[in-house]
Amino acid sequence: MKHFTIDAENHITVHASRNAARDTGAGVFSTEEQFADLIGPDSKRLLEIWNSLPGVKPVTKFTNRKVATERIWKAIQGLGERAATPAAKPRVIAINADTALGEAPAPEPATVAAAEPIATVGVPSPDVAPKKARSATKTTRPKKSPKGESKPTGTREGSKAAQVVAMLQRSNGATLAEIVDQMGWQKHTVRGFMAGAMKKAGYLVESFKSAKGDRTYRINQ
Repeated sequence: MKHFTIDAENHITVHASRNAARDTGAGVFSTEEQFADLIGPDSKRLLEIWNSLPGVKPVTKFTNRKVATERIWKAIQGLGERAATPAAKPRVIAINADTALGEAPAPEPATVAAAEPIATVGVPSPDVAPKKARSATKTTRPKKSPKGESKPTGTREGSKAAQVVAMLQRSNGATLAEIVDQMGWQKHTVRGFMAGAMKKAGYLVESFKSAKGDRTYRINQ
């Protein structure tokens, strides 16, 4: 069984084990039902996830939530699979979304090369020549920023992450409830974002309770 995670930026990653998936702090799912429960009734987020997948036909609307979760689940099943032999041709992912309402013009299907045991979709690929795949399965962890420093490395201007960073940089930070209300996320999504995406971006996030007893997050300046 494959174990997937999805972070606040809708990056879906497949992991070699459930423990490895849990260590990321992002939402973990292994079945279509778990994926549907994790996303909840957020149809807008389902649309964003679909349109970020490689090789799919972008759409502006799905018939319903069930159709969206089924198609996303089928589309990510190829993550982490290796080619049968070193000379095997890269597999092309192309998901048919013809029955969705209001489709946008389809781009050319993207070719995805055989992935390492841990693979991610929804992340822009660097414009460089591909390197030979390493035989080792261990991934390189990003270097930690010196203690006390807060260096953003992965927030894109105007992105959801940038919006959250702006809230956390306020003198009083932002409460869990404020982030949920502003971003339209669920509570566990916010917690996963703080433990995963913010840490990877190089931010030191302080978690504490306000005078009113509300869970609050703040970036240490």
